[in-house]
Amino acid sequence: MGYIIGKVWGTTSLLLKTPIIEIHELVILPNAYCSLHVHSIKNNSFYIRSGTLVIETHKNAYDLVDRTWLSEGDITTVQPGEYHKFISGNNGAKVLEIYHLEPLSEDIMRKDRGGPGFVKNADKKPLQKLPDRDPEYTF
Repeated sequence: MGYIIGKVWGTTSLLLKTPIIEIHELVILPNAYCSLHVHSIKNNSFYIRSGTLVIETHKNAYDLVDRTWLSEGDITTVQPGEYHKFISGNNGAKVLEIYHLEPLSEDIMRKDRGGPGFVKNADKKPLQKLPDRDPEYTF
């Protein structure tokens, strides 16, 4: 367990911190809530380990507040730029709060496409013939 920091709504403890992800364990008191706040560049995900939590998100795309009700095993993500806060239920909650950057999901750059057929090396020569397939297909 990491260093525990007291908050008006409970405690937070840093479990992991890298340049692209942070994971905190939150222990939230019954019927407690955090301030309405926003993160400019990072996603804020909440994974519920026990208890219940409501995430109120002020959506940018429309003038409404979305309320997501979560219980043990549920997860939700608030996008960067969306004001949000959490509110715990009558028994409080234990939550993994995960901060992460969006580019992780689009981290691949392809030079070609995969598919059935054959693959050749840079010299355009077959790497290996597959005995159980048509001889024109190589691997």
